[in-house]
Amino acid sequence: MDILHLIEAGGFIMYPLILCSLAVWAVAIQKIWFYVQFDKQFRSLSEKAGRLIKEQKLHEAKGLAHSAHPLIGLPYLALLEKDDDREAWENRVARRLSETREGLRSFLWILGTVGSSAPFVGLFGTVVGIIKSFDSIAKAGKSGFAVVAAGLSEALIATAAGILVAVIAVVFYNYFQTKIASLLLDFKNQLEDLGDKL
Repeated sequence: MDILHLIEAGGFIMYPLILCSLAVWAVAIQKIWFYVQFDKQFRSLSEKAGRLIKEQKLHEAKGLAHSAHPLIGLPYLALLEKDDDREAWENRVARRLSETREGLRSFLWILGTVGSSAPFVGLFGTVVGIIKSFDSIAKAGKSGFAVVAAGLSEALIATAAGILVAVIAVVFYNYFQTKIASLLLDFKNQLEDLGDKL
């Protein structure tokens, strides 16, 4: 049975599940690409800014931060704009870091929502399939596997599709949560190292 036959057999409930699946893969691909770029860019910026700070070229270091992605550049700018009030400076850097954390987490709610709701969409397909089975029995006036097979097939395929989509979404969601924690820890450590040089 190929994909088209599975979609046909799963009934109308397969279309929302296909949309959910496409959304999951779109978010996953975008996030993987973005996190790789984020990692490369902040490590490069940290290395270059560290050299410039050592040479007392703060203006050039700020220029580098301005040219970086805002999620990277704004915390660096907050760090480089050090003033006499250490507490205010640390609070400013912490606020920029929290903005970076929220930026890295953007669109993850889609994965969480699909992961928690796709099984219920599949379950709805199951209910619809069972209702069709009972309707077939009522129309035929007799029971038997041949009468209910189509409705049960639809029910099982919709359930399986819902579970599959949910599992993929949850796996990606958990992976990205771990990746964000790791990226943020490295990012914060690099900032603190630069702060020590200042």
